[in-house]
Amino acid sequence: MGFRAAVVRFPGSNCDQDVLTAAKRAGAEAYFVWHRDTDLQHADAVLLPGGFSYGDYLRSGAIARFSPIMQEVKRHADRGAPVLGICNGFQILCEAGLLPGALMRNARLSFASRPVTVRIERTATAFTSAYRQGQLVTMPVAHGDGRFTADEETMKRIQGEDLVIGRYVGQDGAPARGGENPNGSIDDIAGLCSPSGAIVGLMPHPDRAADPALGNTSGLGFFSSMLQVVAGR
Repeated sequence: MGFRAAVVRFPGSNCDQDVLTAAKRAGAEAYFVWHRDTDLQHADAVLLPGGFSYGDYLRSGAIARFSPIMQEVKRHADRGAPVLGICNGFQILCEAGLLPGALMRNARLSFASRPVTVRIERTATAFTSAYRQGQLVTMPVAHGDGRFTADEETMKRIQGEDLVIGRYVGQDGAPARGGENPNGSIDDIAGLCSPSGAIVGLMPHPDRAADPALGNTSGLGFFSSMLQVVAGR
Protein backbone atom coordinates (compact mmCIF):
# COMPACT_ATOMS: atom_id res chain seq x y z
CA MET A 1 0.00 0.00 0.00
CA GLY A 2 1.35 3.44 -0.96
CA PHE A 3 1.05 6.76 0.84
CA ARG A 4 -2.65 7.42 1.45
CA ALA A 5 -4.05 10.97 1.52
CA ALA A 6 -7.67 11.59 2.51
CA VAL A 7 -9.25 14.71 0.99
CA VAL A 8 -12.23 15.69 3.13
CA ARG A 9 -15.25 17.06 1.29
CA PHE A 10 -17.65 19.41 3.08
CA PRO A 11 -20.88 20.89 1.69
CA GLY A 12 -19.48 23.84 -0.27
CA SER A 13 -15.96 22.51 -0.86
CA ASN A 14 -14.90 23.62 -4.33
CA CYS A 15 -11.17 22.90 -4.45
CA ASP A 16 -11.44 19.24 -3.50
CA GLN A 17 -10.65 18.01 -7.01
CA ASP A 18 -7.69 20.40 -7.26
CA VAL A 19 -6.24 19.05 -4.01
CA LEU A 20 -6.89 15.44 -5.00
CA THR A 21 -5.12 15.97 -8.34
CA ALA A 22 -2.15 17.74 -6.73
CA ALA A 23 -1.74 14.98 -4.15
CA LYS A 24 -1.83 12.33 -6.87
CA ARG A 25 0.69 14.29 -8.94
CA ALA A 26 3.02 14.24 -5.93
CA GLY A 27 2.72 10.45 -5.78
CA ALA A 28 0.05 9.89 -3.14
CA GLU A 29 -2.86 7.49 -3.30
CA ALA A 30 -5.46 10.21 -2.80
CA TYR A 31 -9.19 9.68 -2.29
CA PHE A 32 -12.25 11.58 -1.09
CA VAL A 33 -13.86 11.27 2.34
CA TRP A 34 -17.31 12.78 2.97
CA HIS A 35 -17.71 15.05 6.00
CA ARG A 36 -20.38 12.79 7.51
CA ASP A 37 -18.09 9.76 7.42
CA THR A 38 -16.34 8.59 10.57
CA ASP A 39 -13.49 6.67 8.96
CA LEU A 40 -10.38 8.15 7.35
CA GLN A 41 -9.64 4.78 5.73
CA HIS A 42 -6.11 4.39 7.08
CA ALA A 43 -4.97 7.79 5.85
CA ASP A 44 -1.32 8.77 6.24
CA ALA A 45 -2.28 12.42 5.77
CA VAL A 46 -5.51 14.41 5.84
CA LEU A 47 -6.10 17.32 3.46
CA LEU A 48 -8.85 19.89 4.03
CA PRO A 49 -9.48 21.76 0.75
CA GLY A 50 -10.67 25.27 0.04
CA GLY A 51 -14.22 26.35 -0.63
CA PHE A 52 -17.13 27.67 1.40
CA SER A 53 -18.08 24.92 3.85
CA TYR A 54 -21.75 25.28 4.79
CA GLY A 55 -21.78 28.51 2.78
CA ASP A 56 -19.80 30.34 5.50
CA TYR A 57 -23.22 31.21 6.93
CA LEU A 58 -22.11 31.50 10.55
CA ARG A 59 -18.36 32.10 10.31
CA SER A 60 -15.90 30.51 7.92
CA GLY A 61 -15.18 26.98 9.18
CA ALA A 62 -17.28 27.37 12.32
CA ILE A 63 -19.94 24.83 11.33
CA ALA A 64 -17.61 22.44 9.51
CA ARG A 65 -15.64 21.83 12.69
CA PHE A 66 -18.68 19.96 14.08
CA SER A 67 -18.83 17.53 11.15
CA PRO A 68 -18.48 13.88 12.27
CA ILE A 69 -15.23 13.38 10.34
CA MET A 70 -13.51 16.12 12.36
CA GLN A 71 -13.35 13.88 15.42
CA GLU A 72 -11.31 11.46 13.35
CA VAL A 73 -9.19 14.30 12.00
CA LYS A 74 -8.43 15.36 15.58
CA ARG A 75 -7.50 11.80 16.56
CA HIS A 76 -5.30 11.61 13.47
CA ALA A 77 -3.63 14.88 14.50
CA ASP A 78 -3.21 13.74 18.11
CA ARG A 79 -1.12 10.84 16.80
CA GLY A 80 1.23 13.34 15.18
CA ALA A 81 0.09 12.46 11.65
CA PRO A 82 0.09 15.17 8.94
CA VAL A 83 -2.92 17.47 8.41
CA LEU A 84 -3.02 20.27 5.82
CA GLY A 85 -5.77 22.86 5.63
CA ILE A 86 -5.88 25.15 2.59
CA CYS A 87 -7.91 28.39 2.64
CA ASN A 88 -11.29 27.23 4.04
CA GLY A 89 -9.39 24.24 5.43
CA PHE A 90 -7.11 26.64 7.34
CA GLN A 91 -10.20 28.36 8.74
CA ILE A 92 -11.58 24.99 9.85
CA LEU A 93 -8.32 24.07 11.60
CA CYS A 94 -8.38 27.34 13.55
CA GLU A 95 -12.07 26.99 14.44
CA ALA A 96 -11.40 23.41 15.60
CA GLY A 97 -8.56 24.58 17.86
CA LEU A 98 -5.93 22.61 15.96
CA LEU A 99 -4.14 25.85 15.08
CA PRO A 100 -4.06 29.14 17.03
CA GLY A 101 -5.72 32.41 16.07
CA ALA A 102 -8.60 33.10 13.71
CA LEU A 103 -9.28 34.15 10.11
CA MET A 104 -11.38 37.28 9.78
CA ARG A 105 -12.86 39.39 6.99
CA ASN A 106 -10.24 40.85 4.65
CA ALA A 107 -9.13 44.33 5.70
CA ARG A 108 -10.51 45.89 2.50
CA LEU A 109 -13.81 44.00 2.94
CA SER A 110 -13.50 42.59 -0.58
CA PHE A 111 -12.76 39.19 -2.05
CA ALA A 112 -9.09 38.73 -2.98
CA SER A 113 -8.35 36.58 -6.03
CA ARG A 114 -4.88 36.90 -7.57
CA PRO A 115 -1.33 35.54 -7.39
CA VAL A 116 0.72 36.43 -4.31
CA THR A 117 4.31 35.87 -3.28
CA VAL A 118 4.94 33.91 -0.09
CA ARG A 119 8.30 33.51 1.63
CA ILE A 120 8.77 30.10 3.25
CA GLU A 121 9.74 30.76 6.87
CA ARG A 122 9.90 27.25 8.31
CA THR A 123 10.85 24.06 6.53
CA ALA A 124 10.68 21.70 9.51
CA THR A 125 7.06 20.76 8.88
CA ALA A 126 5.24 17.90 7.20
CA PHE A 127 4.32 20.13 4.26
CA THR A 128 7.27 22.48 3.70
CA SER A 129 10.32 20.22 3.91
CA ALA A 130 10.67 20.25 0.10
CA TYR A 131 11.47 23.98 0.22
CA ARG A 132 14.45 25.90 1.51
CA GLN A 133 14.03 28.55 4.17
CA GLY A 134 13.53 31.94 2.60
CA GLN A 135 12.39 30.50 -0.74
CA LEU A 136 9.82 32.60 -2.58
CA VAL A 137 6.73 30.76 -3.84
CA THR A 138 4.03 32.23 -6.10
CA MET A 139 0.51 30.93 -5.52
CA PRO A 140 -3.00 32.34 -5.99
CA VAL A 141 -5.32 33.43 -3.20
CA ALA A 142 -9.10 33.26 -3.41
CA HIS A 143 -10.78 34.31 -0.18
CA GLY A 144 -12.88 36.92 1.54
CA ASP A 145 -11.99 35.92 5.10
CA GLY A 146 -8.22 35.44 5.02
CA ARG A 147 -7.02 38.05 7.49
CA PHE A 148 -5.19 36.14 10.20
CA THR A 149 -5.51 37.67 13.64
CA ALA A 150 -4.69 36.71 17.22
CA ASP A 151 -4.44 38.39 20.59
CA GLU A 152 -1.11 39.62 21.94
CA GLU A 153 -0.47 36.55 24.11
CA THR A 154 -1.19 34.17 21.21
CA MET A 155 1.09 36.16 18.89
CA LYS A 156 3.91 35.90 21.41
CA ARG A 157 3.43 32.12 21.46
CA ILE A 158 3.32 31.94 17.66
CA GLN A 159 6.56 33.89 17.40
CA GLY A 160 8.25 32.16 20.33
CA GLU A 161 7.45 28.67 19.02
CA ASP A 162 8.30 29.54 15.39
CA LEU A 163 4.85 28.62 14.10
CA VAL A 164 4.79 30.86 11.01
CA ILE A 165 5.48 28.80 7.89
CA GLY A 166 4.92 31.52 5.31
CA ARG A 167 4.55 35.30 5.03
CA TYR A 168 3.26 37.54 2.27
CA VAL A 169 6.12 39.51 0.73
CA GLY A 170 6.87 41.49 -2.40
CA GLN A 171 8.07 39.75 -5.55
CA ASP A 172 11.61 40.72 -4.58
CA GLY A 173 11.24 39.16 -1.14
CA ALA A 174 11.03 42.51 0.64
CA PRO A 175 8.40 42.99 3.36
CA ALA A 176 4.89 43.32 1.96
CA ARG A 177 3.88 46.79 0.90
CA GLY A 178 0.36 48.00 0.16
CA GLY A 179 -1.64 45.31 -1.59
CA GLU A 180 1.15 42.69 -1.46
CA ASN A 181 -0.54 41.47 1.72
CA PRO A 182 -3.91 40.65 0.14
CA ASN A 183 -5.99 40.60 3.31
CA GLY A 184 -4.29 42.66 6.03
CA SER A 185 -3.16 39.57 7.92
CA ILE A 186 -1.24 40.44 11.10
CA ASP A 187 2.54 40.13 10.72
CA ASP A 188 1.89 39.31 7.03
CA ILE A 189 1.10 35.71 8.06
CA ALA A 190 0.07 33.48 5.15
CA GLY A 191 0.36 30.14 6.93
CA LEU A 192 0.92 28.53 10.33
CA CYS A 193 1.87 25.18 11.77
CA SER A 194 1.53 23.33 15.04
CA PRO A 195 4.63 23.17 17.30
CA SER A 196 5.50 19.72 15.93
CA GLY A 197 5.04 20.88 12.34
CA ALA A 198 2.57 18.07 11.62
CA ILE A 199 -0.43 20.39 11.19
CA VAL A 200 -0.23 23.20 8.64
CA GLY A 201 -2.76 25.82 7.60
CA LEU A 202 -2.24 27.98 4.52
CA MET A 203 -4.42 30.67 2.91
CA PRO A 204 -2.89 30.72 -0.61
CA HIS A 205 -3.65 27.73 -2.82
CA PRO A 206 -0.68 25.41 -3.53
CA ASP A 207 -3.16 23.10 -5.26
CA ARG A 208 -3.66 25.76 -7.93
CA ALA A 209 0.09 26.02 -8.47
CA ALA A 210 0.91 22.34 -8.90
CA ASP A 211 0.32 21.56 -12.57
CA PRO A 212 2.66 22.26 -15.52
CA ALA A 213 -0.42 22.95 -17.65
CA LEU A 214 -1.03 26.03 -15.49
CA GLY A 215 2.53 27.23 -15.96
CA ASN A 216 3.29 27.04 -12.24
CA THR A 217 4.34 24.09 -10.11
CA SER A 218 5.80 26.04 -7.18
CA GLY A 219 3.05 24.79 -4.87
CA LEU A 220 3.66 21.11 -5.54
CA GLY A 221 6.24 20.97 -2.75
CA PHE A 222 3.49 21.21 -0.14
CA PHE A 223 2.23 17.84 -1.37
CA SER A 224 5.55 16.13 -2.08
CA SER A 225 6.79 17.14 1.38
CA MET A 226 4.20 14.97 3.13
CA LEU A 227 5.48 11.89 1.33
CA GLN A 228 9.06 12.68 2.33
CA VAL A 229 8.17 13.04 5.99
CA VAL A 230 6.33 9.72 6.22
CA ALA A 231 9.01 7.93 4.17
CA GLY A 232 11.63 9.16 6.60
CA ARG A 233 9.89 7.76 9.67
